[in-house]
Amino acid sequence: METIIQSPLTKALEKAISYNAYRELVTNLVAEGKSTGPEQTEALLNYSTLNDRRMKRLAKTIKLSEETKQKVTNFKGNLTWLVLTESWCGDAAQTMPAMDKLAALTEKIDLKVVLRDENLDLMDQYLTNGGRSIPKLIAIDNNTEKVVGTWGPRPTNATKMVNDFKDVNGALTPEFKQDLQVWYNKDKGQDTIKDLLELLK
Repeated sequence: METIIQSPLTKALEKAISYNAYRELVTNLVAEGKSTGPEQTEALLNYSTLNDRRMKRLAKTIKLSEETKQKVTNFKGNLTWLVLTESWCGDAAQTMPAMDKLAALTEKIDLKVVLRDENLDLMDQYLTNGGRSIPKLIAIDNNTEKVVGTWGPRPTNATKMVNDFKDVNGALTPEFKQDLQVWYNKDKGQDTIKDLLELLK
């Protein structure tokens, strides 16, 4: 019998879960003193605990303009947004609630989630500057099954902040990471929403 070799994307889609199921998974793991992924450390648990609270808060505080709502509800395509992530990732916690808000407006966007470290063969096809940076959103046209766009790991302005800091200092410091989270808190998902709307062409 002929063996059918599945692509990393097909395999990931088959085991992908909804955003709500992902949120439940993270909350339950944190309650058990765990994070997602094979590596379990105090630091990763602390990040996951913080991120669980962030996602909860953002679900309540992210606001969508009427113009945004209209653009999403008028979208004529049919997409799956497949997101590679892990519970300890600060950028993911700050951006995934915005993805969920947009996807919830229409049946034409299906938001799915897979864990990065269980899907490294897929992750390695979507590296950022050679790194396995998350979150990484892969936009798939459900009619053609083709990848029509990607996004991540950060919204445009946050990416510029990170790149500018690295150009001067070489690497991100704990202080800078704190500043970045402050920026995210002030932005309330708006820069992410603006970027994601570009995927709805």
